[in-house]
Amino acid sequence: MNRLAHAAMLALLVAYAVMGIGPAASDEQRQNSFTKPHFLRYGDIGDVTSLNPMFAQQLILSRIASLTMAWLVKYDIHNQAVPELATVVPTLKNGGISPDGKTITFHLRKDAKWSDGVPFNADDVVFTTKVILDPKTLILSRDGWDRIAKVETPNKYTVVFHLSKPYSPFLPTFFGSAGANPAIVPKHILEGKDVNTDPYNSKPIGIGPFRIVEWRRADRVIMEANPYYFRGLPKLRRIEYRIVPNRDTLLTQLQTGDIDMWATAAAAYYQRLQGVKGFTVTKQTGYGFGHIDFNLDRPKLQDVRVRRALTLAIDRKALWEKVSHGIGILQDNVVSPASPFFDKTVGMSPFDMKKANELLDEAGWKRGADGIREKNGERLVIDFASNSGSPDTDTRIELIRAWWKEIGVELDRKNYDPALLFAPPEKGGIINAGKFDVVIFAWYLSPAGDLSTIYGCGEFSPHGQNNMHWCNKKANNAMDALKLTYDQRAQIQYDGIVEHAIAAEVPTYVTSIVEDVYAYNSDLKNFHPNSVTAFDDFMNVDI
Repeated sequence: MNRLAHAAMLALLVAYAVMGIGPAASDEQRQNSFTKPHFLRYGDIGDVTSLNPMFAQQLILSRIASLTMAWLVKYDIHNQAVPELATVVPTLKNGGISPDGKTITFHLRKDAKWSDGVPFNADDVVFTTKVILDPKTLILSRDGWDRIAKVETPNKYTVVFHLSKPYSPFLPTFFGSAGANPAIVPKHILEGKDVNTDPYNSKPIGIGPFRIVEWRRADRVIMEANPYYFRGLPKLRRIEYRIVPNRDTLLTQLQTGDIDMWATAAAAYYQRLQGVKGFTVTKQTGYGFGHIDFNLDRPKLQDVRVRRALTLAIDRKALWEKVSHGIGILQDNVVSPASPFFDKTVGMSPFDMKKANELLDEAGWKRGADGIREKNGERLVIDFASNSGSPDTDTRIELIRAWWKEIGVELDRKNYDPALLFAPPEKGGIINAGKFDVVIFAWYLSPAGDLSTIYGCGEFSPHGQNNMHWCNKKANNAMDALKLTYDQRAQIQYDGIVEHAIAAEVPTYVTSIVEDVYAYNSDLKNFHPNSVTAFDDFMNVDI
């Protein structure tokens, strides 16, 4: 081969490498021609209002935060807390929790650095705790944090929380990655600044295997491998979360190779996803529940007979068959069978139009000339909020509209971009500001079994996540009792009281327990999501 031909061949091989293709097949050759080595592109509908989980509660943000932010503990494949920035998970047995349950000690790693290279230590934990407790900080809920009487640092790598009373869900709440919880933020960047408005919230510095490079609003969030991560470099070099406006478009982008993963895919797409060549589709029982929430701040929904009638007039099995194609678990209980806190004695209400009509008659709602019920001059019109970009949700709501019309109820649908639907109240968030009669979405519950952040009497939005404004004293006492004990057997009993009360009074109607569906490029390896934090274990994930 002459020098010119040799140079041309080298140029061709370099071009192959850049494009991610090769001139010859091998055992390592990709199955999908659109695979980009070590570069994962995953998508879902909806942007976020902040990249700092202190100020937003969306599942898509939780996943980005799992990859990039600073956590004391993360969660393993068995949904159990494992050390991240902590060196050991505090328990009564190892002395991390004091015998009276009111002192919790975290020992910290000495080799961790923020993704800008600055060392991490206990000062960051104390600083973040003070930010959360500052009444000027626009955090949605301080449940659990309000029990911190004092926080001490005996040295730079030990943090001691002194509590006014025991608080058993401390692991996910105090800087654990599961759920909508605040992450630790860097003192060296935010000290003396207004954390509510600082540019940090659009490009936060964390201590994860990846770091955020750029947030292109309404388009994507770009992450790269973090060279300062204490466990070393992950196998993936780049991850992008692609913001796609519509679930049908998501399916198309999987088919065309524009994205490698849809997590968590809507159940309605499960069968079609199985037909996408070169993709793996899995499902597993999750901790999430699809549901309809009733806003008890609205007088027409304060009568349990009205709420019960509306739920009896929903054919849950038909929704499951026609829309979800058999994916999901049907029950009234908000707690998943995958959770140790699941009470199997909570039954399932039927589809019963006759009983629904009887309850509305009994509650004083009489049919008008057009068939829509009225009471004291008010028509029974339900302002039904939902997110845009979900054709399956559209179908679900139209089925509900037809059933409710049969019992004399008019459904007035209001469609919102997901970012606005879940935005904080100060940013006009529909759910958190209570701008709805009824809303449909999904929650993912805490692995600690604590239901008080959603259903507690002291957690009414906009100063908490109880957007239903439901308060049952017996259930609330049980939620309080659960938080006071570290005995899981006792916690399970208390949780059962709450689960039965929710099913009986219907502030929430469970459409189904979520079966998490993951559709991903078959070239993706070592992806093993758990039921609560799917992106916590990403060091060995590669494509």
